[in-house]
Amino acid sequence: MKVVFAASALKDYRDFEQKNPKVFKRINLLLKNIKETPFKGLGKPEPLKHNWTGYWSRRITQEHRLVYKVTGDKILVAQCKFHY
Repeated sequence: MKVVFAASALKDYRDFEQKNPKVFKRINLLLKNIKETPFKGLGKPEPLKHNWTGYWSRRITQEHRLVYKVTGDKILVAQCKFHY
């Protein structure tokens, strides 16, 4: 599966790479797990509702969530900072 980032998610991802390597490493671990099992596994995956229908969330830390959507062979990362 190919990982595609929304513009704001990519900015946050790069910020973590520079400022918080531990969180950056955790995001990469979650993305690897999503590629293997999109709706099960690490980070307590849960489907989102309302405006986020079709998206899933996984815990990066207590403060941050990885929000993503799987379509075909792509993983669209919509958010990786704060809560939805």
